[in-house]
Amino acid sequence: MVKLGPVFSVRHLLVLSLAINVSLMLTVIRERVKVEEILNMFSTKLQLATVSPSTGDGETTDNGEAIINLDHGDPTMYEKYWQRMGDKTTVVISGWQFTSYFSDPKNLCWFLEPELAEEVVRLHRVVGNAITKDYHIVVGTGSSQLFQAALYALSSDASEPMSVVSAAPYYSSYPVITDCLKSGLYKWEGDAQAFDKSGPYIELVTSPNNPDGFVRQSVVNRSGGILVHDLAYYWPQYTPITTPADHDLMLFTVSKTTGHAGMRIGWALVKDEIIARKIVKYIELSTIGVSKDSQLRAAKVLRAVSDSCGVAHPFKEETFFGFSHHSMESRWMLLREAVNRSGIFSLPEFTPGFCNFWNRVFEPLPAFAWLKCGDGIEDCESFLRGHKIWTRSGRYFGVSPSYVRISMLDRDRTFNLFVKRLSRIRSQRRMRLEHVD
Repeated sequence: MVKLGPVFSVRHLLVLSLAINVSLMLTVIRERVKVEEILNMFSTKLQLATVSPSTGDGETTDNGEAIINLDHGDPTMYEKYWQRMGDKTTVVISGWQFTSYFSDPKNLCWFLEPELAEEVVRLHRVVGNAITKDYHIVVGTGSSQLFQAALYALSSDASEPMSVVSAAPYYSSYPVITDCLKSGLYKWEGDAQAFDKSGPYIELVTSPNNPDGFVRQSVVNRSGGILVHDLAYYWPQYTPITTPADHDLMLFTVSKTTGHAGMRIGWALVKDEIIARKIVKYIELSTIGVSKDSQLRAAKVLRAVSDSCGVAHPFKEETFFGFSHHSMESRWMLLREAVNRSGIFSLPEFTPGFCNFWNRVFEPLPAFAWLKCGDGIEDCESFLRGHKIWTRSGRYFGVSPSYVRISMLDRDRTFNLFVKRLSRIRSQRRMRLEHVD
């Protein structure tokens, strides 16, 4: 019998090993290059979306090159006030704290920190914008999670998907959030004013409304309907507080109350215990509660807001709402002046109302400007993008693209740059008149 030597000698194995290692190294290098290309592309997009004004929050030079991104409602306007407060809202959390899932096992909302619950009740009492007695407080990871939880709670026993509607212009995220999971419990059906489908429905009432700032009431008003009131902007820096809200299900959020969007804390005031338990169940299933760290920070911030109203006259800038109201008043004055100089745009006109918190009459000062393009401009978003101003088109809110939503809550330097650039956009008619003059 002929003996065959080994198929692979040691030398062959070494060469093979070297080849494999080289191949792996080349693969790693190629993947690293791909990652770097993606990161560079992402970095470029971030740079393009960043305003680069001159110095400080005051005077701002504009060469027309910086992109002004006011598409999102990022409430960085409030940074200035909280910087002034120094360590008043600083929270120190030891490593051993918050190891448990549970905050208060005896409470219906077992993951709600008692300290946060106390400060929510206190702030509503100070402002007078909502009744809390005989309501269940449910905390959520922002009002967006609470909105989803509310849809689940209100439709979980329905025999067929419940229609979800809101009067246009409605909040642009409502359709996306409602249909993102393609749930069999509920379905987005659009504008409440055009809704004519039979059967049970859920109507979302945002008041003051995002995007146009008007106070809203339900519009469908027929049997089988359930209302969810989104009151994120029912605070005295934005609108007159005329009466304490006492609806069956009300949603609030820290992000638009105090400007702390990054905390991701919201709360619901719920009358019906069964509905409240279902909302809690949804949050339990989706995130097993809400960050205790964020809740503790939110409680400290809400306490500082309430405390500030007790140490000075509420309208003074030393108070949180005084600072916020004066800031919004100044911004709306500047924006209306810029719009008047331009001659292309128009803004809603609001009816002044008596505010029980300020004990005075004032015109609403919404967190967003609902701007309309005239002069034959059909797509206002594209038109402004040509001037490197990023906004959100009215088509996302269920109306004409001749409208855009613009955030009023960005930092001073960004807002100042925006109104200066907007005021220089002239209508053809205005330019002819100025030329004649």
